[in-house]
Amino acid sequence: MGTRGDTSPDAVHHPLFARFYARFSVAADQSAGIVAIRAELLAALSGRVIEIGAGNGLNFPHYPTSVSEVVALEPERSLRALAVRAADGAGVTVEVVPGVAEALPVENASFDAAVMSLVLCSVRDVPRALSEVRRVLRPGGELRFFEHGLARTPGAARVQRVLDRTVWPHLFGGCHTSRDTVAALEEAGFHDIRYERFRLPERGLAAPTSPCVRGVAHSP
Repeated sequence: MGTRGDTSPDAVHHPLFARFYARFSVAADQSAGIVAIRAELLAALSGRVIEIGAGNGLNFPHYPTSVSEVVALEPERSLRALAVRAADGAGVTVEVVPGVAEALPVENASFDAAVMSLVLCSVRDVPRALSEVRRVLRPGGELRFFEHGLARTPGAARVQRVLDRTVWPHLFGGCHTSRDTVAALEEAGFHDIRYERFRLPERGLAAPTSPCVRGVAHSP
């Protein structure tokens, strides 16, 4: 369906990481089974949806036709340009816009649902970003989330924290490996949080980003 896109320049620009992510994410969706995770994450959504950190638009094909509109926010200009192209092939209306999670350029209580998919790792101010999500959701609106984050074993968590203090954010576009999504949602005032933890990839050598969580939370 039709799409309206904006690829205006802005302050967020990681061209090397964007090129890497655009290639890696497509391959990972197939090899690690992320395609199925995206489909399950977005199943049965309806109404008006805001997607925060849309990347190159890999979620777009999975929105059900019960969704009336998706406003997809992506701050990185190269990825946003790819998302605009991906929106043209979506089965629902997708508007791709610039902006950051800490200052969503939309009105209060204007969305039925929000989606955050592999984005909280790179948000600069997680509490502020989640406060913004609460602001734009209608009362009782839901947040669907799929994130990698803090390992459940002390040794792996220590490795993650060392990486976050040193090389990892510089190499991977501001990504942090040790953030605790569920704890952050609780602290932000979301309730009725239902989630499952899992590992990606399911088998083989674990990476710092292997611990994952997927679920749904509700705005008061």
